[in-house]
Amino acid sequence: MAHCFKSNVTVDPSNQSGNVSSVNIFAISLHGLFSSIGIIENLLILGVVGFHVRRSVISVWILNLAASDLLATSSLPFFTLYMARGNTWTLGRTFCRIHSSTFFLNMFVSGFLLAAISMDRCLVVVRPVWAQNHRSIKLVKKICGGIWALAVVCTIPFYMFRDTIPLPNGKILCYYNYNVFLPSEPFNHEALCKQRKEALAFMKLFLAFLIPLLIIILSYITVYSHLARRGYRRSYRFVRLVIAVVVSFVLCWAPYHFFIIMEVLSPSGHRMQKLAGGALQVAATLGFLNSVLNPFLYVFSCPDLCIKIRHSLGAVMESVLAEDLAELARRRSTARSSLSTTTEYIKKPSSVAALGLKTEEQEQEQEQEQDESVAEPTELMMNQLH
Repeated sequence: MAHCFKSNVTVDPSNQSGNVSSVNIFAISLHGLFSSIGIIENLLILGVVGFHVRRSVISVWILNLAASDLLATSSLPFFTLYMARGNTWTLGRTFCRIHSSTFFLNMFVSGFLLAAISMDRCLVVVRPVWAQNHRSIKLVKKICGGIWALAVVCTIPFYMFRDTIPLPNGKILCYYNYNVFLPSEPFNHEALCKQRKEALAFMKLFLAFLIPLLIIILSYITVYSHLARRGYRRSYRFVRLVIAVVVSFVLCWAPYHFFIIMEVLSPSGHRMQKLAGGALQVAATLGFLNSVLNPFLYVFSCPDLCIKIRHSLGAVMESVLAEDLAELARRRSTARSSLSTTTEYIKKPSSVAALGLKTEEQEQEQEQEQDESVAEPTELMMNQLH
């Protein structure tokens, strides 16, 4: 729950106590699970789409979504550690700001990207000639770059008002501190804090959720009406993918924004504000869940991508096994070669024989054999005499 921290920092201990409640334990467990699964699967999506799928407009959209999700899931272990220590931050003020900003950056990037993808689908259906002439990978890359830049700008206020807050009980929070960048002229401190808190809450609600959601809804209404007029009902795999991703986005982020607004609009110390503050931890966990669900949606909505992943994993395993088998074969070959060399060396005659020269014993044996052959002629020799 956000507070206006004054110079003598005080905080309502109702929600910020160091005790780990059953709700916190549930959230900690989910964070650990989401972190492990999310990092692995988003790395897999980036690897497969980035290196094993032909570059296209669709692949650029998916790569940017996966990069945003990977950024969010990579920050989860630190937030899990923070919650496991009873909401005590021990990693410093700067990293507190960076870590929290990562969460909001993913929120803005996801909303902006889904809105842009929906508009892209709408243009492809409604203005196919324009899309064919102007819709290119280079243009989409520029749009994605602009989206990331805009998301960074929107995240700056959340970075500025994030701080480490020491508590009287020795705990250190990583939370909002609106007692910074104060005006020089006289002002109402409580009113200023309330304005800042409401501004950030509604900024997240409109820019990261409602406006993208409105664009998405209008885009697909336009697509549906255009196709219905033409009697064209063919389903696109990528359209199904976008719809699934959008539904996941709404279900995962709607509770977070709902409880944020409830907390902001409730009177200070009111029961609803305390309820919202406690529910926000679980709601934030659901927000992270969106970054875990997206890779599953990519796979199940695009069978071709699933095949690519299987083939890529198979190629990786074959490569690893091939390297191991090659190394094993090399070692066996070296061992056999060494054993063969040793055996040949033992069985070889002396150096004189090796050079093709005969020893005295060999000459004597040859002479003796010749004498015996003369003394006892063979049947062939006897026939020749006849």
